[in-house]
Amino acid sequence: MTIRARIAVLVGILAAGSALSAPAATAGQQQPAAPAVQWGACPDDVLQDVPPAERPLFGCATYAVPLDHDNPRKGNISLALMRRAAGNQAQRIGSLFLNPGGPGGSGWGMPLGGKAIFEPEVLDRFDLVGFDPRGVAQSTPLRCFKTNEEAGAVYGRMSVVPVTRQQIHDTVAANADLSDSCARNAGDLLKHMSTKDVARDLDLLRQGVGDKKLNYVGFSYGTLLGATYAAMFPRNSRAIILDGNVDPKLRTNNGLRYDHGRAEGFEIALDAFLKRCKAEGDKCAFSSGDPRAKFDEIRDYLRTQDITLPDIGPVGLDQFTGIVAGTLYGPAGFKFLAQLLQQAYNVLHPPAAVAAQLSQAGLSVLKEAAKRGKYDMRADTPYEGDESYQAVNCSDKPFPPVPSLIPLLAKQWERELPTFGRYQIFTDPLACATWPVKHADAFRGPWDRKTDNPVLVIGNYYDPATRYDFAKQMARQLGNAVLLSVDSFGHCILGDSSCADKAAAKYLITLEAPQPGQVCQPDAQPF
Repeated sequence: MTIRARIAVLVGILAAGSALSAPAATAGQQQPAAPAVQWGACPDDVLQDVPPAERPLFGCATYAVPLDHDNPRKGNISLALMRRAAGNQAQRIGSLFLNPGGPGGSGWGMPLGGKAIFEPEVLDRFDLVGFDPRGVAQSTPLRCFKTNEEAGAVYGRMSVVPVTRQQIHDTVAANADLSDSCARNAGDLLKHMSTKDVARDLDLLRQGVGDKKLNYVGFSYGTLLGATYAAMFPRNSRAIILDGNVDPKLRTNNGLRYDHGRAEGFEIALDAFLKRCKAEGDKCAFSSGDPRAKFDEIRDYLRTQDITLPDIGPVGLDQFTGIVAGTLYGPAGFKFLAQLLQQAYNVLHPPAAVAAQLSQAGLSVLKEAAKRGKYDMRADTPYEGDESYQAVNCSDKPFPPVPSLIPLLAKQWERELPTFGRYQIFTDPLACATWPVKHADAFRGPWDRKTDNPVLVIGNYYDPATRYDFAKQMARQLGNAVLLSVDSFGHCILGDSSCADKAAAKYLITLEAPQPGQVCQPDAQPF
């Protein structure tokens, strides 16, 4: 995704919509035989960081799928794909499709990072296939604006954590304007952006690469796509790994309860971070005194005025909450977050000695953290972003179509979840309250269709965006699944736990899932 120069904007990593839909297994299986994917060369600049000896492994393609699977005569849209061919073609098992989540995350380039995610034997035995889902990036994009200036005029009025009457008014109005702009500019694609649509695309891609059954790894929102595919096409599923899980039933049937649970997940992860900081002592710059009380004091102060930090400048509640939320996604940034928190606390309670400045590396980590899940765009025209995040979520997750309800709920959620309640309620619940597509054709279950092989569900204990309880619910709801737990902070884990990575490789190659109850550890601990 392109990145906007101010830290405005829309939190998230999950979904929206309404209206019950029938199980789509029969509809998906009635699709005609799909044409083969025609692989060609990838753009040279994309492969510039790939070792020359490995560049022949990569290929790129575009693939046509119906705009409306139930009415193919409406025409096609295109999907962008990239493949990293299996290193050992003689023992190749098949293709392994990848999705990074979002929704709206670009999966096209994921094969470039395959070495950082998978064990070498996986790279030997599978073609890694990344793709941009419908509406996303290099596939036919779902765009609600024609220029960056139009987009900036809308997104620039949104607050991440609106507190004042003016901030709330502007944020509610801007979300309504976003919906209006989508209705004017997005076209027919807007009505066909549910995860059900993407799952049907994925089944055509599976056929297009010549695989009888799907091999798939999905992260975050990508777990909903994997679960939807398994429920719609259980007989077409070979090996499916879901890392950083949503609760599929709750997400697709009660958006408010799901997002409240998601905010709770961030609060659980924050509390665990503060407790771990205290336990680490001098290794954590924020460990002196009571980290919980200190954090709450900083947050409450920022509700009324900014804090000026020596390394960053003025920091308001929007930026502060975005930095904290984003850093919880990756524990590598915990020590830098602790330094920033201590700097903020020192502004409120100046110490006798000047606090150490943040390193440039630490500033970089925190700036990137603040961008996680946020929407940005370049300053030039034409508009190059997309609104696939909102389009998918507002198709999948049911919310009350009453925007005036959101500020009232914000007060309640903030009392219960003081750091992230208001932060969460002003994202999908507000954006989807005025969304122009009503009664989207979304898949809402049943989720218990039995696949031939168990689905491997992986969940971190302190995942902020997709809490551990969601992983337990995913494993319970699927008809055939095994839960692998990881005693770790951070959002998703593959590539950061040798234990989980080896279990995933064994499962993909031999179809042998871990024993129920197994708990892995991460390769690196915070601080």
